[in-house]
Amino acid sequence: MSHSTTRRNVLRGAVATAALAATATAAQTEAAYAAPHGGGAGPNIGILLYDGYSLLDPTGPAEVLCRLPDATVTMIAEKRGAVRTDTGDVAVVAERSIAEVDRLDVLLVPGAGNRGLLGAMNNEALLRWIREMHRHTQWTTSVCTGSIVLAAAGLLDGREATTYWASAAYLQSTFDVTYLPQRYVRSGKIITAAGVSAGVDMALHLASLIADDDTAKAIQLALEYDPQPPFASGNASGASEQLKQHALQLLAESQI
Repeated sequence: MSHSTTRRNVLRGAVATAALAATATAAQTEAAYAAPHGGGAGPNIGILLYDGYSLLDPTGPAEVLCRLPDATVTMIAEKRGAVRTDTGDVAVVAERSIAEVDRLDVLLVPGAGNRGLLGAMNNEALLRWIREMHRHTQWTTSVCTGSIVLAAAGLLDGREATTYWASAAYLQSTFDVTYLPQRYVRSGKIITAAGVSAGVDMALHLASLIADDDTAKAIQLALEYDPQPPFASGNASGASEQLKQHALQLLAESQI
């Protein structure tokens, strides 16, 4: 047998082996998506993604909640796959479609820029799914303008809630909701968080309710969550009108 023929056979074998490996990897990936990521004994936590959400809204709480003992945290969207943020620069993978999820212990709905928020508020399939999940959840939660999505689904009628500071007037004037300017607000089994980074605070509070204070404190230490920002400008109640307008301008210019 010639060396060239031998080389061709080796190459054919290598290609076939690579193809089989790729198929196996794809199957393993699909199986990983189809299987729970936690131990199964803890809470089943679902985080909804939709086009145009704000990145930290789902990922900040996920970083906290996935540390709960035996918890399963799953990103969910209308369809499986990558879902892009409000800036379009980053995507997070949804491992489940809403059609594949019929029960959750905890539901978290993130906020979004104007485009994403309007899309979610007018997406009856999403709103119907949120209402259906809420029927059986132990906790239904939101971050930032995610509370407006909950309100559009009819879940905040007659309740107290918080939201992103610039959306507070809209939430209160459009829906039967009493806005409270707090980092997070609990109303029955619904917990709403204020803007973006407040989702981490809400998630730590939720961790204390699901587990206990010691566990929540340990998670906070594990994540070294000890905010010491360089500026005291994160609270809208103490911000000048000029700074507020600058903040909103930066948001608007960064979103697609």
